[in-house]
Amino acid sequence: MNEPVLSLPLSEVRRLLGAGSGDGALLYLYLRSGADPAAAAEALRWPAHRVDGAMASLRQLGLLEDPRQRPIVRDQPPVYTEADVLRATERGNSFSLLVGEAQRRLGRVLSTEELKILLSLHDYLGLPTEVIGILITYCIQRSRARGLVRAPSLRTIEKEAYYWADQGIDTLEDAAFYMQTQLQKQTVVARVQQRLQLGDRRLTRAEEQYIRQWLDWGFGDDVIAMAYEKTCLNTGAMKWPYCNSILKSWHEKGLHTVQEVEGGDQRSQQTAYPNNNRRPPAGSAGQGPLGSLEQDALRRLLNQ
Repeated sequence: MNEPVLSLPLSEVRRLLGAGSGDGALLYLYLRSGADPAAAAEALRWPAHRVDGAMASLRQLGLLEDPRQRPIVRDQPPVYTEADVLRATERGNSFSLLVGEAQRRLGRVLSTEELKILLSLHDYLGLPTEVIGILITYCIQRSRARGLVRAPSLRTIEKEAYYWADQGIDTLEDAAFYMQTQLQKQTVVARVQQRLQLGDRRLTRAEEQYIRQWLDWGFGDDVIAMAYEKTCLNTGAMKWPYCNSILKSWHEKGLHTVQEVEGGDQRSQQTAYPNNNRRPPAGSAGQGPLGSLEQDALRRLLNQ
């Protein structure tokens, strides 16, 4: 009797491939087989920290439910004073070490107001010292990847910290995996920028959000370049909403690779031109009626 074939959702497989986490992929297959999560370390012959890291990667990818109770973040955080900062410094060496590490990484002495923000990350959000250290490093590297020379402000770091707290990124494993995947994605964003012929200028926030959304949908830079070419042919320039509509249409149809998109285009052309003699000649892209995918994109653009 043949062994049953394990059926895996294609969208989840693409997320795993995009993250490039080998341990995460192996643990995913182990869990999808119905095996006991508590026995993962013994079954996979991994030390506990390796299992924790793989679990963190799956949680970050939304492939594993997080059973931990996340801290409740109130709408109005407490207002810290200079006396609060002084007490935290005198209470033990944890906050003092955090202050020293933050100043070292940011390359400056923190002001009193900045120390209050740092205390809120540690005391109010409850982020461990080592996680805040990774958070600061991540914000610095993200700024550099965007072409910024100055180190990020504590307000910028605080904003990212609230996102981490909301997402449950509060362990060393979660923080390390998140930083790794996001910085990898930043490298891909830069590569897409070149494919879109945008040069080395700084992307606007909206442009970067578009590209990150396309990457989250599972597109590579080659498919994004195809959508860019279609956009320029049909509109005469790079229209971000139009390009986004094309990629969204492909995503909803399950077309994520060059081969899948080309196959989808051929099927749409056969629908639009059932008589082969009426198809547009080779090299006439952008001339004559649009295919169904481009029509969908145009409708989305007009309805915005």
